[in-house]
Amino acid sequence: MVLAAADNSIRLSLSWIDYLMLAIYFAVVIGIGFVARRRVKTSMDFFLSGRSMPAWITGLAFVSANLGATEILGMAANGAQIGMSTLHYYLIGAVPAMVFLGLVMMPFYYGSKVRSVPEFMLRRFGKAPHVANSIAFAISNVLIAGINLYAMAIVIEAMLGWPEWTAIIVSGGFVLVYITLGGLSSAIYNEVMQFFVIIAGLIPLTIVGLNRVHGWGGLTKALEHTQGGQMLSTWAGTGIGHTTNPIGANWLAIVLGLGFVLSFGYWTTNFTEVQRAISAKNMSAARRTPLIGAFPKLFIPFIVVIPGLIGAAVLGNQLSATAGTGKLTYNDVIPKLIQMYLPTGVLGIAVTGLLASFMAGMAANVSSFNTVFTYDLWQRYVKRDRSDSYYLTTGRWVTVVGVIIGIATAFIAAGAANIMTYLQTLFSLFNAPLFAVFILGLLWKRMTTPAALWSYLAGIATPFAVYIAYLNNNRLFQSATAETMYGAIISFVTVLVVGVVISMFTKPKPVEELKGFVYGVGKIDLKGDVVAGDTKWYRSPALLGTVALVLCVALYLPFL
Repeated sequence: MVLAAADNSIRLSLSWIDYLMLAIYFAVVIGIGFVARRRVKTSMDFFLSGRSMPAWITGLAFVSANLGATEILGMAANGAQIGMSTLHYYLIGAVPAMVFLGLVMMPFYYGSKVRSVPEFMLRRFGKAPHVANSIAFAISNVLIAGINLYAMAIVIEAMLGWPEWTAIIVSGGFVLVYITLGGLSSAIYNEVMQFFVIIAGLIPLTIVGLNRVHGWGGLTKALEHTQGGQMLSTWAGTGIGHTTNPIGANWLAIVLGLGFVLSFGYWTTNFTEVQRAISAKNMSAARRTPLIGAFPKLFIPFIVVIPGLIGAAVLGNQLSATAGTGKLTYNDVIPKLIQMYLPTGVLGIAVTGLLASFMAGMAANVSSFNTVFTYDLWQRYVKRDRSDSYYLTTGRWVTVVGVIIGIATAFIAAGAANIMTYLQTLFSLFNAPLFAVFILGLLWKRMTTPAALWSYLAGIATPFAVYIAYLNNNRLFQSATAETMYGAIISFVTVLVVGVVISMFTKPKPVEELKGFVYGVGKIDLKGDVVAGDTKWYRSPALLGTVALVLCVALYLPFL
């Protein structure tokens, strides 16, 4: 049963009250940029906030940086397309990896005092893998920035009726202003504010939407025959011999592809996220950053996925998996529900929350892009030994370049009907092989520089080949989402095989150069910089991580 829905057009009728809320929000964002600018004295202030941020700030910024287009529009699109299976992206596809980052990876990152994830690659393996990783990261980041920019343009187009290209350029220009002003500090403080604005915008939409479909009971009744009755289940139809679930992947592919390779690859090696933890004031705060972020991450599905389910119930056949058909795409679910359900005043809050999420996502991408390009490429290989002010100025100009490229890649994102699937494709190409290289290098001191380079490149090439094969023959996998999971697994295995084989025929680095970069080689001081309060029991990283994992299991139970 599909409930009656409105037409396919999206045009938000904002009143002066709604526009006033937007104006106040944008004024505050720019104001934060000017205030943060006063604190930017060095390149370290601009790129890493002087490593001075408290854990609760970096923790909220950590999760807010992920609350961009991929989270709001993408996960709602997944909710409408595959239902409660979207929970996998949170309960095994995010939180366990965030816990692993806090407990296992951050001591290596923060203890080594690296300024970026690619710099860790340099210190562990050498120049060639470092260059390859830095370039790959820069490419992937501007592609992802384009996703957030495109999503922001969708909302502006719906509000003002502007052409898509105009909305994209205006949106990019606004993000450029406040990141150029205050660097990472501006991004982080805005991300904290944006977190609360996003929540305030999505909670009313979820409540009103549920009310319109007569509560959870009415929603489940409307969806009980959709997707073979599997829209409200997470693991149904995931048998290896009989895979019928909406994702199109069996439980092994979901656990290994999404829950391990894609998830751990994103959360532990993606500098866009790790940068927030590296900016923390000490080791304890750095470790707690992803653990604090894990708790809101656990409950975000209730204000993102449920609206997606409501969209599936009320829009039904009006949704298309292909752009350009004249129908709504799954990406349009949230803006359409906002148009249908929210009154004046509340509409302004919701639209502000959407724009806040897209700016948070793009700002996170741009701030990490300018750090990696300036520190890892420009300073190390192009213009060495210049003054600190030179690199600060370079970083600001690189920010401009990053936004311009992001504007260009936004038009690539515009061709994807489900931006979450598009993003997963990027992760399988770039994050999966890097995670495999890191794990092998952290656990095996015999891993060599040539092995890291060639296994990483092979790990990028193989999922790309799988993706091209799927485009030419979509019967290879049951869905595009399933292709990303299998592609990630293939990438991970490729790196392990190529890395081990090449390592056996090449010379490893001396053991004394591996201290702090390989598990069991040297010691990492976890308590040397503790401050008052860090030792309190409720701030224990082990306790925070354990509670988060227990909640993952508990939240799965109602939807098995």
